[in-house]
Amino acid sequence: WLRDQLQIIENASDVEALAASVSDNGGIYFVPAFSGLFAPYWRNDARGVVVGLTRAVTKAHLARAALEAICFQTRDVLDAMSADSGVGLPEMRVDGGITANSLCMQMQADIMGIDVVRPQIIETTALGAAYLAGLATGVWKNAGEISGQWAVANRYLPAMDESRKSDLLAGWAQALA
Repeated sequence: WLRDQLQIIENASDVEALAASVSDNGGIYFVPAFSGLFAPYWRNDARGVVVGLTRAVTKAHLARAALEAICFQTRDVLDAMSADSGVGLPEMRVDGGITANSLCMQMQADIMGIDVVRPQIIETTALGAAYLAGLATGVWKNAGEISGQWAVANRYLPAMDESRKSDLLAGWAQALA
């Protein structure tokens, strides 16, 4: 959206530097409900909003708010899962293209309050298919051999103070409302 519709960035990878050029979201929150709010809210009539705009807000603040929205949405889903299961998450292992964004991964650790672990190979869906093919053809004897292939590239530790995190989560809750 930032790249294709708003043309704020040229490449998806540009969002990290832009978002890192400001120290906070400038008081704005972005709720990317382009086709509704999904889990855990289930509001198909909801639409995306940006709240808290002032003249001081820049495209960098919007970029940062977009990354934060990913983190807030992830926290919302994982909080719902923990509430339903009674099991807390000790750490979160991540994969996919957004995990190349170190700022977003640090923000995720801060907002979740747990370690976020990025593997050496971030496209684990494709890797999983390759592992299954290797298992089927005898490259690996069992799943234990495959699990030994996984390795950590980065571990992001929560570093945000609780007061700041509470303020951000309260702002997100207001934006959702």
